[in-house]
Amino acid sequence: MPHVLLIEDDASVRDGMELVLRRHGYGVETAATGEQALALLAGERGARVELAVLDLMLPGMDGFEVCRRIRARAPMLPVIMLTARGDDRDIVTGLEAGADDYVVKPVTAPVLEARIRAALRRAEPYPRQPDAQGPDAQGPDADRTDHAGLVIDRAGLTVTKRGVVLALPPTELRVLLELSASPGRVLTRDQLLAAVWDHTFLGDSRLVDAAVGRLRAKIEDVPARPRYVQTVRGFGYRFGPL
Repeated sequence: MPHVLLIEDDASVRDGMELVLRRHGYGVETAATGEQALALLAGERGARVELAVLDLMLPGMDGFEVCRRIRARAPMLPVIMLTARGDDRDIVTGLEAGADDYVVKPVTAPVLEARIRAALRRAEPYPRQPDAQGPDAQGPDADRTDHAGLVIDRAGLTVTKRGVVLALPPTELRVLLELSASPGRVLTRDQLLAAVWDHTFLGDSRLVDAAVGRLRAKIEDVPARPRYVQTVRGFGYRFGPL
């Protein structure tokens, strides 16, 4: 049973969402403030949390700072942010802080549950892709490719740069794996939304752009002049390296 941490200061909203999630088979931990949530994650109960649903408008420490601290402490934990205002600036800031997805309140139960399921799927092992040696290639290096110092191990789901392991959250890792599966091929934002976020109905390119920005900050020497994940203006992104 997946465990969700619900961080929401409004007791009525929190209780309603907790009830919905439990009815859908989730275990639920709750916190009314960011401070409570971070303390919970640092304790024994935090070990079983597999996803966080985070309200941006919290008393005390706001949701943006909570998201940054979650990312620093638990980089692999998927985070879905809740925003009541639908403010573009809030959404962009939240995504830049490390959120994987967002929903605007009031949110219906089917939408929230669908987003949670999609986020949990992104955290699952990535399906192996046939490589240049063919689908029947064997050996320890069959799924390991070196791209000018950036080594991607598709079987082990690890990425290293010059021997240093990079901690990539599931969304950023999947973006990299999708792009690097076919170096030189341009993928549109809609293709990446469908492949990584699994909600083609949304069509929100901000999710893709924010994830690419966070990914570049980790894998590029100079994120403003990327070698690996390149923008093809008017189309989308492709994997280099240059």
